[in-house]
Amino acid sequence: MMKNFLENSAQHDICATCGTRYPGARTATDSCPICLDERQYVGDNGQVWTSYQALAKGRSIRFEELTPMLFVLQPVPSLAIGQRAHLIHSEAGNILWDCIPFLDEPAVAYIRSLGGLKAIAISHPHYYSMMVDWATAFDCPVYLHEADREWVMHPSDRIQFWRGDRKPLWDDMALVHVGGHFAGGTILYHPQFQNKGALFTGDCIFVARDRKSVSFMYSYPNMIPLGQQAIRFIEAQVAPLQYDAIYGAFEGQIIPADAQAAVRRSIDRYLSIVGT
Repeated sequence: MMKNFLENSAQHDICATCGTRYPGARTATDSCPICLDERQYVGDNGQVWTSYQALAKGRSIRFEELTPMLFVLQPVPSLAIGQRAHLIHSEAGNILWDCIPFLDEPAVAYIRSLGGLKAIAISHPHYYSMMVDWATAFDCPVYLHEADREWVMHPSDRIQFWRGDRKPLWDDMALVHVGGHFAGGTILYHPQFQNKGALFTGDCIFVARDRKSVSFMYSYPNMIPLGQQAIRFIEAQVAPLQYDAIYGAFEGQIIPADAQAAVRRSIDRYLSIVGT
């Protein structure tokens, strides 16, 4: 797979700022719609396109085992937005939560040694990155919420759009639609994780630096908050879920215990500021 990927990579350019992969070569006059949107930004040097060959020089993927059923994947050195992905390990099939804009042969081999991937699920368009390449490498589908279809820059038959409030998976896991940051914003709910339950939230429920609270933003880099209606929708969607931990998209973004209470307090605090 990787040999073919390298041979074809010149025909797929990658946005250096957000890490989104595009089909076909980009030109100097092309722009990245994801970066032009007010939830992202164009870099200080304007629109810059890079290639897989450029990204691969001196770069690898670091795996960190948080528990026997959870691994974190991080490109080293970091690139683009800098998010991490989570691999949830299960005898019933592994799922990759969110995606990163890099993949190499050692990473493919290691994940295959763990059983490969049954599916990939992604919280929102900023992390679509190289999802089609990942899905091709592991011959699996990518689950995206229908409401964010317009943000798919690399169409593929491997992408499966779902709609509504919830998509059941296996091991009682489910994708839950929360909206907010993007119309199709999604979190992954794993009620059996560590026998206490966990949420994997991307940026939809953003773990704060104190790791005792969370926040909710329409745009993080441009500091645009969500309104009360969006917060109320998130509140209603997560209220039935039982969980003890939250895993966010960046290093250190873990609330290991009492996360449900932290979300409740954070929603109350947020609404007290923006109005109820």
